[in-house]
Amino acid sequence: MWWPNTLVQVSLFRALHEENGDEKVEGNSKKSRISRGKFFVIALICSFCWYIVPNYLFKALLSISWVCWAFPHSVTAHQLGSGLNGLGYGAFSLDWTTVASYLSNPLVSPFFAVANIFIGYTSVIYIVIPIAYWGLNAYNAKNFPIFSSDLFTAQGQEYNTAIIVDKNFELDHAQYDQQGRINMSIFFALGYGIGFATIASTISHVGLFYGKEVYKSYRASSVEKMDVHTRLMKKYRDIPTWWFYILLVVSILVSLALCIFLKKEIQMPFWALILAAFMAFAFTLPVSIITATTNQSPGLNIITEYLMGEIYPGRPIANVCFKTYGYMSMSQAISFLSDFKVGHYMKIPPRSMFLVQFIGTLVAGTVNICVAWWLLHSVEDICDSDKLNNLWTCPNDHVFFDASIIWGLVSPKRIFGNQGNYSALNWFFLGGLLGPFIVWLCHKAFPKHSWIPLINLPVLLGATAAMPPATSVNYNSWILVGTIFNFFVFRYRKRWWQRYNYVLSAALDAGVAFMAVLLYLALGVEDKRIKWWGTNNPEHCNLAICPTAKGISVDGCPLF
Repeated sequence: MWWPNTLVQVSLFRALHEENGDEKVEGNSKKSRISRGKFFVIALICSFCWYIVPNYLFKALLSISWVCWAFPHSVTAHQLGSGLNGLGYGAFSLDWTTVASYLSNPLVSPFFAVANIFIGYTSVIYIVIPIAYWGLNAYNAKNFPIFSSDLFTAQGQEYNTAIIVDKNFELDHAQYDQQGRINMSIFFALGYGIGFATIASTISHVGLFYGKEVYKSYRASSVEKMDVHTRLMKKYRDIPTWWFYILLVVSILVSLALCIFLKKEIQMPFWALILAAFMAFAFTLPVSIITATTNQSPGLNIITEYLMGEIYPGRPIANVCFKTYGYMSMSQAISFLSDFKVGHYMKIPPRSMFLVQFIGTLVAGTVNICVAWWLLHSVEDICDSDKLNNLWTCPNDHVFFDASIIWGLVSPKRIFGNQGNYSALNWFFLGGLLGPFIVWLCHKAFPKHSWIPLINLPVLLGATAAMPPATSVNYNSWILVGTIFNFFVFRYRKRWWQRYNYVLSAALDAGVAFMAVLLYLALGVEDKRIKWWGTNNPEHCNLAICPTAKGISVDGCPLF
């Protein structure tokens, strides 16, 4: 199996260390060809210089939603055309961070994965959501925005989550009963249902298509079978197994100490920590296989939130901690494997890799906490998406907070159970579990059709898993760029693709990162802004957030 992001890092390291003057021999003549190092520097400079345009000078390029411009007073047109708050029909972006921020880098994802995401995304955007919203008005969808991660009352007003939390950070039942059941936008609600199907399909897909391979690999693990990389790495001392065991035991003991001695702050009992560790262990292998072959990682966050919310309802901090120990442990394990793959390819001593990762984790964790603490106490209106031109809208944290309310505070029973509005979405678990069986049976019935096993339901069903906080313009741009580079360039300029694609990917990311830091230090700290049509509004689709049901009144929206 291959790890696409690993290949990007390996290509970057090779580009930085290879000699210049690379030449290509054709017949009796030599034809000069630009080296990877020079190509990386040129692409990095171009990315660095361009990023100031969409990020500072002309922010409307973040989401070019021309449908909204053509119909500035139509709510339906804005719902369809908005790339940030709507379905994004025709919306695209000229900003690299918009392209690569949520779905990883499109240049390194295999084309079959791009095709699976395209099919899943377009099915939801062009078929499921329009039918559910305009055709069926499912779950009173027209009372709320068509695309939003906010929570609402039945009358379409934003749900006041602050008053339903008591002094112990638990649910205030009286206040909750007064406001009524929590409602979600149709996209947010169906997104959870599709997430249920995704995690269920991951188990059955890996079992059907990779079960024999995993079993054979496990049986053959005791028999040493070395490729060229493994032979070269044999000259280094391997990592003692007890290093991993000690690190695991110490981590669990520290976590248990937090659960026991900071019980009021953490809210999570010790048995929940053990359960979270077991879930992380159980899902690491199947999710790793999907990640290694498609560059897309099915999320374990929904199932961890759901399980903890059912077992231990009414405690949002406990739910968040359980998700962190369950989902993030698995995610970090996969990242750990990817880093070791880099070390394997680059012939870095395993013990050095282990120590660098261990020290890096301690440093990164400490720095992240300090920076987060500083931002929360120094940046005005941080994470307030209602403030125009606010650099700190925190879309991921906004969804994270709403998830803690849905799963932890209110609990799944009052959202997806018999006391909520969305109990029918639980059937998605069964659909996702059975889906890979259909693909597998078709593959067995028609073995000559090589495209059938390329239907990867965990990726196809999980195509929109990042939405929200990801938006339609993120997906439109990602699919467009991924299709161009992974199909046309590969087909017609295969040697170029093999030589420069991963280097280009690294250069684009690096250029954006350097300019982002420079812009913040030079202009963001002092809040220096340019005000004109191209920066005053991110896309000029203000009506996309409006409900369309009769009698629902929202500030800034027409009354139907």
